Amino acid sequence: MEHQSASAQQPVALVTGANQGVGLQIAKELAAHGYTVYLGARNMDRGLAAAAQLGDHAHAIELDVTQKTTIDAAMARIEATAGRLDLLVNNAGISHAGKPGRALEEIMEAGRAVTADLDEVRTVWETNVFGVIAVTQAALPLLRKSKAARIVNVSSGLGSLTWVADPDCWARDHFGVVYAASKTALNAVTMAFALELEKENIKVNATSPGYTATALNNFQGTDSIEVGSREPVRVALETDGPTAGFTGPDGILPW
Repeated sequence: MEHQSASAQQPVALVTGANQGVGLQIAKELAAHGYTVYLGARNMDRGLAAAAQLGDHAHAIELDVTQKTTIDAAMARIEATAGRLDLLVNNAGISHAGKPGRALEEIMEAGRAVTADLDEVRTVWETNVFGVIAVTQAALPLLRKSKAARIVNVSSGLGSLTWVADPDCWARDHFGVVYAASKTALNAVTMAFALELEKENIKVNATSPGYTATALNNFQGTDSIEVGSREPVRVALETDGPTAGFTGPDGILPW
């Protein structure tokens, strides 16, 4: 039976989309650093299997960022069992709304502004943008109980308009309205929350794992999960770092 497992000394984190990929690796690293970690997962069986790998201080929690009832229930459970939240990692994200296993080239083709299916745009943005707003708003009462609250939004270099506007940048050819633009919107959401919460000393940052091999890109990425999680973990653990930042594996990224 889970109980008041989070002492005043033990920091508490919630990672969304934490049953696989970068989310699971972030949760693993946080648990290794002494955090009580709640692993948000749409599928509770997968969440429980993931949490079992991490030890006693990891707890699976049912959380679909597109469903308000699961968001509210998750926050109520964290409040009842931990009493506060020190860190929220908005990691849950999808790259497309088609069948699993789509090739990266097919995903990019489906994202082209001139032909993209609006239902697919809505589905991806529902998770990548609106879901982040919903979870963050719901988590604020718990984050406000922390002495060093942080919010980390897992973004992508593809969301950088500065990069996309550069004719010589690789990102230009990959920019579409489904996934890439959802990350641009996520960056704007990050900035909006950062500006609003700075007066409460709650840090809000966006970070890119880089080109990591995950289910998001049908495992066509070039970096390992371990490498991809390094920057999100660094930002997450930085209790006295800056706010309103956008960074990646190689440092500061342009908005």
